[in-house]
Amino acid sequence: MIATTPAEFVALGVDGGRLGGLDVGTKTIGLATCDSEWRFATAQATLRRTKFTADLEQLRIFAASLAGLVVGLPLNMDGSDSPRTQSVRAFARNLAPLAKPILLWDERWSTLAVERAMIDQDMSRAKRAEKVDAHAAAHILQGAIDALANLPSHD
Repeated sequence: MIATTPAEFVALGVDGGRLGGLDVGTKTIGLATCDSEWRFATAQATLRRTKFTADLEQLRIFAASLAGLVVGLPLNMDGSDSPRTQSVRAFARNLAPLAKPILLWDERWSTLAVERAMIDQDMSRAKRAEKVDAHAAAHILQGAIDALANLPSHD
């Protein structure tokens, strides 16, 4: 149940409802959610990664009331896969027990864009480090819901 385009995601049965966004890092997972009309993504929390079974249980709780998940896919600048991309694809496949449709979404520039916005807000380095992953997840999710909301079937 993994889609790579907004149209494929909708074809999996997701046509509204709250979605979750994940920014999967090696040490943390940023979490975000959006409203059921797919207008606004909001940063929620950052999970410290431990063992996958414990991470999956935390994600099960997070995803319980969600219609689907958007997982940021760290592509190379030329759009090709990297070892990190393959790791995130495997992570998404391992989310199958959650029984939620998943959309893999290009996350190039997400963390950089969020960090720049935080710097523009004069946020301290410590605060940025604490919040960047969840805000990157919101940035990824916002890009996906903007594309989803513009599909002809979602008018």
